[in-house]
Amino acid sequence: MSHTPNPADGKLAYDLDRAHVFHSWSAQGSLKPFVIAGGLASTVWDYDGKEYLDFSSQLVNSNIGHQHPAVIAAIKEQADTMTMVAPAHANLTRGQAAKRILDKAGRPFNKVFFTNGGADANENAIRMARLVTGRDKILSHYRSYHGNTGAAIVATGDWRRVPNEFARGHVHFFGPFAYRSEFWSDSVEQESERALRHLERVIQSEGKDSIAAILLETIPGTAGVLVPPPDYLAGVRALADKYDILLILDEVMCGFGRAGEWFAFQAFDVVPDLITFAKGVNSGYVPAGGVVISESIANKFDDDVFPGGLTYSGHPLAMASIVAALDAMTSEGIIDNARTIGADHLGPGLRALAEKHSVIGEVRGLGVFWALDLVEDRTSCQPVSSAVVGALKGELMARGLLPFFADNRLHVVPPCVVTPDEVARALAIYDEAFSAVEKE
Repeated sequence: MSHTPNPADGKLAYDLDRAHVFHSWSAQGSLKPFVIAGGLASTVWDYDGKEYLDFSSQLVNSNIGHQHPAVIAAIKEQADTMTMVAPAHANLTRGQAAKRILDKAGRPFNKVFFTNGGADANENAIRMARLVTGRDKILSHYRSYHGNTGAAIVATGDWRRVPNEFARGHVHFFGPFAYRSEFWSDSVEQESERALRHLERVIQSEGKDSIAAILLETIPGTAGVLVPPPDYLAGVRALADKYDILLILDEVMCGFGRAGEWFAFQAFDVVPDLITFAKGVNSGYVPAGGVVISESIANKFDDDVFPGGLTYSGHPLAMASIVAALDAMTSEGIIDNARTIGADHLGPGLRALAEKHSVIGEVRGLGVFWALDLVEDRTSCQPVSSAVVGALKGELMARGLLPFFADNRLHVVPPCVVTPDEVARALAIYDEAFSAVEKE
C-alpha cells in the first residue's frame, strides 16, 4: 500500500484530541487514543506509516472494509446531486436504500424508518411497539447492549445501564449462556430449555397485558458474541406469540454480513416483528440506522400519526452509501466470504489457539463475529484481570493488529472482506501475543 502520512500531523491530531475531544465511556484524564491516519480494506495505518490489521472493524461496523471505492464514489455523486433532503419529502436514493434493505429482509417486512444510528433505531422500535400494543414494558436480556439514548440504554443490561436509568417500563431477564450458566445447566439443550422457562415465568410474573415487546440482540455482541443455542430464538418467538407480545430483534451489530448472513436471524428459525439495524448496512461511512417494519405494524400507522422523527432521517448521503454498500456486498460475494472465513479459517484457527493457550476458556462465534473468553484457569472460569487484558492489547498492537476488547473478552471481528491470508497473519499474531503474556 502506498501511503506517506506526516508524523507531525499525527502529533497535531493527538494534541487536538486530548485538548478538545470528550470521549465516550471513558475517564478523560488517562486516555491515550490511537491515532489513525488512513485505511484500506482490512488494514489501517498510523502517522508513522505502520500498518495494522483492523480486527476490531473499528466498532464492529466496518463490514465492507475501509475506503471501498464504490461506496466513496456513490457518496461523492450524491453530494454533487443533492446533499440534503428533509425527511418529509420523497427522495430517489432513500427509496432505493429502503427497497434494497427490504429485499434482504424478506417477508413480512415492507417499510423502513431511517434513523441516525443503532440507538435511535431501538428507541423508535420500542416506541412503535408501545403504540401498537398500548402497553408499556419492554423485556430484554441482562447480557445486552442496545445503545446510549434514553430507552435504549435502560433496555441495555450491562453496567452502562446503571448510571443512566431514567426511562420507565424496562424489565431484564437472563438469556442462555451455557459457559457461564445462570441455570445450573449441564448441556446446551438444557440451557436453552431453562432459559425459556425463566423467560416465561418473567412474562407471567410481570403480567402479559403490561408487556409491549421482547427486545433481543439476535446474537448479543458486546456481551460476548453469545450465539443462541438451537431452538432458543424460536422458543422466544413462540412465547411472544403465546402471550401476544411483539418481538424486536436488534441486528445493529450482528447484521449485514457480520454473522455470515444478511440478517443474523436468517440462520435461526425465527422471524421478528421489527428489526433494528445500523453499523454494517453501510459500514459507518455516513451515520445511518433504522427500523425494518413488518406489514402488520406499518399498517397500524396508515391512519394514526407516528409521533416520531429525526431531521436527518434518510439523509441522502447516508442513503447513497447504503445503496452502494449493499450492491457491492451482493456483487462481490462479501456475505459468502464472511461465512466461509468463519467456517474454514477463523473458527478452526481460534479453536486451535485455545488448544494451545489455557488462558482461552471458550471460543464462540460464526462468520466474522467471534469472541475469546479469557480466564485465569479453566476450572473456575474466573475472568482474567484488566492487567492481563492491557498487556495482551499492548502485545497485539506492537505486532501490528488493532484489537477489540470488552471486559475479559477478546473479540475477533475483522471486516467481512478479510482474506484467508490476513486471517492466517492475525492468528500468528494472536499466538505470539498470548505466548508473550503467558511468559510474563
